[in-house]
Amino acid sequence: MNDDGLLDLAQRLAKSLTPGDLDHTLSRITTAAVESLPDTDYASITILHTDGRLETAAPTDELLWGLDAAQYELREGPCYEAAADEVHVAAPDLAHDERFPRYAVSAVAAGVRAQAGIRLFDAPRSRGALNLYARKLGAFSDLGAIGELFRHQAAMAIDYAREIHNLQEAVRTRGRIGTAVGIVMERYHLRDDRAFAFLTRLSQDGNVKLREVAERLIATTNR
Repeated sequence: MNDDGLLDLAQRLAKSLTPGDLDHTLSRITTAAVESLPDTDYASITILHTDGRLETAAPTDELLWGLDAAQYELREGPCYEAAADEVHVAAPDLAHDERFPRYAVSAVAAGVRAQAGIRLFDAPRSRGALNLYARKLGAFSDLGAIGELFRHQAAMAIDYAREIHNLQEAVRTRGRIGTAVGIVMERYHLRDDRAFAFLTRLSQDGNVKLREVAERLIATTNR
């Protein structure tokens, strides 16, 4: 693809990868991958959690639930490798790829002839990779600048979505703590600063986050 083509793709990606909440953003990424990247018939996202658990997000076709699950079970395949070890993995000819002999049987039987994995993000609690699937033999043999451009645009959208999520969570946490302070004030006839200090002491003594102390108090009061 020439420079004009890359510029056009960048503009289309910027429009299609409009950030929202995290789930919406992941769905837009896989949809944009199918619409924008050459020879891509299906796409999904693999998330590897710090406890080793693997899950699929935002698949564009029901077929991918089984294909992704097969890679997780076998610990083999482009999407597993991109999430666990490699930044980019391309398998233009799955049937004859010596790296993935067991998984290739399932993929080829499902009509998938080529596949690629592109690392999207590395977060403190998770790592994510974009999975690209093609029915065309030889696809993804040279993603080159296109793959890097898509990775960059998608990573920006995910970072923005995470910021929004963290901000929303901070607002919710502040609201729950405020509610708990009100409960303590009413129950023990304390000023707001003394009520907050009471909750803080419970948090420190029990080695529990202040948010969890507030949630437990609210739950107990509701019951």
